[in-house]
Amino acid sequence: MHLTPRPFRTRLLAWYDAHARQLPWRETRDPYRVWLSEIMLQQTRVAAVLSHYHEFLRRFPTVQKLAAARQASVLAAWSGLGYYRRARMLHQAAKLIAKERQGKFPATAADWRTLPGIGRYTAAAIASIVFGEPVAVVDGNVERVVQRISGKRLAGEELWQIAEELLDRTRPGDFNQAMMELGATVCTPRAPACLTCPVMKLCATRGVMPASSKSPRQKKREIHYALDARDGAVFLVQRPPNGRLMAGMWELPEMDTPVPGEGMKQVPRSARNDKSGEDRRPLFVLRHSITVTNYDVHVWRPPAGATPFSRSLREGGNRGQWISSTSLGRIPLTGLARKILRKAEVIATKTHAR
Repeated sequence: MHLTPRPFRTRLLAWYDAHARQLPWRETRDPYRVWLSEIMLQQTRVAAVLSHYHEFLRRFPTVQKLAAARQASVLAAWSGLGYYRRARMLHQAAKLIAKERQGKFPATAADWRTLPGIGRYTAAAIASIVFGEPVAVVDGNVERVVQRISGKRLAGEELWQIAEELLDRTRPGDFNQAMMELGATVCTPRAPACLTCPVMKLCATRGVMPASSKSPRQKKREIHYALDARDGAVFLVQRPPNGRLMAGMWELPEMDTPVPGEGMKQVPRSARNDKSGEDRRPLFVLRHSITVTNYDVHVWRPPAGATPFSRSLREGGNRGQWISSTSLGRIPLTGLARKILRKAEVIATKTHAR
């Protein structure tokens, strides 16, 4: 590597000391709080994490409180962050720490990796930030920074090796956070702010590297849900507890057809009202994205007196349940269900977890 590590470290850390964002998990070296932040920040924007972090800690201020909680309560507090497997693994690891380790946290990256849901990056981040272990991290931000400053498409062990060579071993936690901060705020995926970069003169690329491959093509899909809310309650169904995705989460019933007897296509203008006077237009339509799929979500009011028939009811073996509006903050809702219920003003715009 042509890059000389020492001036790189000096410039990066000086910039970080002057410009680091003030984030709550940077104000502490409490392993529980740093660990929680690292799990929340996986594949999630900082802004979204900020709104959940404080509320999660209010509910579960210690690893012992988290370990003693019901999984449904943990998922409810996590609701809106997505990737719910993270919350389940966090809960499992908390139980191991509280019971088998008598509340003692691991002190090394290798030891952290023995816990559920802790991979190489997360283990290194916690160990370096909390315990000062000189071990480098590589996440998406660090990968982008290293590739641009080296001018090479790197992956796997070669990427980790260069990150280790650059690491400031006297301030490993600050250095790792500085690398991630640089990638998140300056060396961004598109239109990097090179003129404000503290290590621009040491960078081989000074801009965006040519794309090595095309991004995955976004897919489009139309889905339909029944919203039946009355007398201070809403009809919801629960995903199977052993399901592959979002197991045990509550959602609105997904409909095979928007209106009984109609196909999945949008109801034509001429057929928006049937003979009974039922309005056959959706209550509203919103958009929702999950990884490479963009969904057009049509939300319908079920026919008067009818219980929504849906794929989710049949496949889950659950006939659904009326949940009072006051209880919605205590059950784990899918992100889409929460979005729909907010739009319909069944729950407040500001959720219990924010």
